Amino acid sequence: MSSDQQELHGGALSGHGSPGLWGTLFGLMVAAFIAVPLSAAFSFATHPGTQQLFAGRLNEATTGGYVAFWWIVTIFLAALPFLVGYAVAKLSGRTLAIVGAIVALFVVAVLVLGQIFVF
Repeated sequence: MSSDQQELHGGALSGHGSPGLWGTLFGLMVAAFIAVPLSAAFSFATHPGTQQLFAGRLNEATTGGYVAFWWIVTIFLAALPFLVGYAVAKLSGRTLAIVGAIVALFVVAVLVLGQIFVF
């Protein structure tokens, strides 16, 4: 196969693109979707006075628990675009299982901490 044919079938002209570029694109799309929730979670984590915004539900919650809960949510939301981009770039069953397990662990941690400290 000549270099021209390789370029047409396996290179940029084939339409498939680089897996890294696809991962970056999906990571950017996820970042755009979570920008507002990430900003809200960060503001809740850095301003403990926002605990009053949740009416009477959080009167019994400690300030430390409230802040810890929102920091964990913020860290998870900030990591999510990178996890999605990595999973799309690798796109193997093992990678998807590992990323799914990480997401499941974060969800469980947020639920447990939410029940213990916040609600």
